[in-house]
Amino acid sequence: MRGFAVAATAVALLTGCSGDNTVTPETIPVGTAADSPPPAVTPAGQVRAVDGDPQAVIVDGDVGPVVLIGSESLRLLDADAAITLPAPATALTADGAGRALLATRGGYLSVDLDARSAERVAVDGQADTEFTAIIRRGDGTLVLGSADGTVFTLDGASAVRRSAKRFARVDALAVQGDTAFVLDRGQTSVTEITPDGKVGQALRAGEGATTMAADAAGRVLVTDTRGEELLVFSADPLIMRQRYPVHASPYGVAGSAGLVWVSTTANNQVVGYDLSTGIPVEKVRYPTVRQPNLLAYDDDADTLYVVSTDGGGAQVITNAAERP
Repeated sequence: MRGFAVAATAVALLTGCSGDNTVTPETIPVGTAADSPPPAVTPAGQVRAVDGDPQAVIVDGDVGPVVLIGSESLRLLDADAAITLPAPATALTADGAGRALLATRGGYLSVDLDARSAERVAVDGQADTEFTAIIRRGDGTLVLGSADGTVFTLDGASAVRRSAKRFARVDALAVQGDTAFVLDRGQTSVTEITPDGKVGQALRAGEGATTMAADAAGRVLVTDTRGEELLVFSADPLIMRQRYPVHASPYGVAGSAGLVWVSTTANNQVVGYDLSTGIPVEKVRYPTVRQPNLLAYDDDADTLYVVSTDGGGAQVITNAAERP
C-alpha cells in the first residue's frame, strides 16, 4: 500500500490552492536516464541508421515511424525521407489523421506527412512562449504546455480557451479521451486537465518520473527512473493502480493493446509487461541499441521501434509481442 499512501498525500499538496490560476511550485532535481554501456549482445530485430540527434518518435498509420531529429527535421524511416521544419521544434505527437504536430516557440507546427509539407500556427497572444509539449484530445482539441509551467487548452487552431500556470514545467502530455495529463518532472507529478481545461486531480509519481504514455485500456503509464519503478494510473478517476520495480534505470515507455513496453538504459534492454492480472508480468525481453530512450509501438503491425539517442540508430522489432 506504499504507493497509495504517497499518492493520497500528494493530492493535498498539489491541489490545495485550486482557486489560484498561478502557482509557483517547489521542485526537486529531475530524474535522468542512466548512461548506457556499449551493447553486450546484438540488438534484436533490424537496426536502421539514423543521422542526427533523435528527440522523439511516433508511429503514423500510413507512413510508419517518424523521428524528430534535433529540432530541425522529421525523418520518415520507412520512406527514408526527411522533412525540414520551418521552425525549431521541442515535442512531437500525431493527430491520427496523417499529420504530425510539434511544439515550437509561439505556437506549433502542423506537418502533412504524406505531402511532406509543414506550416507554422501561432497561438494567439503567445509569441514569446516556449512551448514544450503538445497533444491532441479525442475531440480534436489541442493542448499545449510551456517551459514556464503553463498548460493551454485551445479553441480551434489558435485561440486560447483556458490557461493555467500550475507547474514547474510541462515536460510531457498524454491523453485519454478528452482529458489530458501533465507530467511535471520537477514535481515528479501527474496532473489531470479536465475537458474544460481546468486543473483537476494531481498525484505524486514516484521519486523522479521522467516519461509518460497512454494506452488503449484507458491507463496512463509513467516511468519513475530515480525510483526504478513502472507506475500505472487509471485515468477516470486518476488513481495509481499499480507500481512495479523495474531495475537498470527504466526510462522509455510505450503502450499497446496487449503489453506495456519499458526500456532500461543501464543494460540496453526493453521489456514487455502484461498488466491484465493487476500486477505487471514480464512477457518478453529484448536486447536493444545503445541508449534506448525512445519507444513507439505499431499495434496493427505488432512492431516495436526503439530509437537510440546516442547514435545507435532505430531498432525495428517485428512480432514484438510474441515470446522470442
